[in-house]
Amino acid sequence: MDAAKGVKGQGRPLYAGPWSGDGAREVERSETRMSGCPSFWLLFLGQARKSDAPKRAQPKRKLTATIGLTLSLLLTANAHAFDLDQLSAQLAKPAVVRGPLIQEKHLRALPQPLTSRGQFVLSRDLGLLWQLQSPLQQDYRIDNQGIAKRTPGGWQQQPGQDVAAQQSRLFLAVLKGDHSGLAKDFQLQLSGTAEAWQLRLLPNSVLLKQIFSHIQIDGGALVQRIELHETQGDHSVLRLPESQAGDALTEQERRDFAQ
Repeated sequence: MDAAKGVKGQGRPLYAGPWSGDGAREVERSETRMSGCPSFWLLFLGQARKSDAPKRAQPKRKLTATIGLTLSLLLTANAHAFDLDQLSAQLAKPAVVRGPLIQEKHLRALPQPLTSRGQFVLSRDLGLLWQLQSPLQQDYRIDNQGIAKRTPGGWQQQPGQDVAAQQSRLFLAVLKGDHSGLAKDFQLQLSGTAEAWQLRLLPNSVLLKQIFSHIQIDGGALVQRIELHETQGDHSVLRLPESQAGDALTEQERRDFAQ
């Protein structure tokens, strides 16, 4: 527990330092590609048995068949490509997402990761409740205003409002799949399908490049895993193993967001 308290940001949602939009640029959409499929089909055609047609007609017919099947395959791949707009729409569907969280901070100086466990509540409209249960109990609320911590006297906004607000917007954008918000600071590379996708974030600005090498997000209907890889070798892993979509907040959750 002492080790956990001694590490900056232990327990906060994937804390890794300040965020900045300096040097950000628009990002090109990365769509799913069926790598290797055209080569597979060409190999299949090359190994197909010879037809009973005259030998002089075979080269032309083979070429026509090859072109036709290759074009058909490419058109099919494009028609079923899973893109960033579809990912955003998929993650934005639930009004509420709840579930357990497991956060690990892997430090080069320690043989074992620092692990925090708890529960989270994500509201599409209001923000995120981050409720830690071990190794210490502490609740955080993240919204467009920044990060607030629950105290005996109520929610207390954390210092460094500009940094916290930027950090919070980024984290919420990740969970909600807001690629337009993420694209301000990162190059986005999406692969996979709606059922199993991977989104890699490569920092654009000089400041972010000094903090992160990349961020990897995996999911299906909801976000399941987030990894932040820092340039000095440390990395954080957030797992959301049993997230459930819901239609509305509970009365207690509404009070927590309203205070």
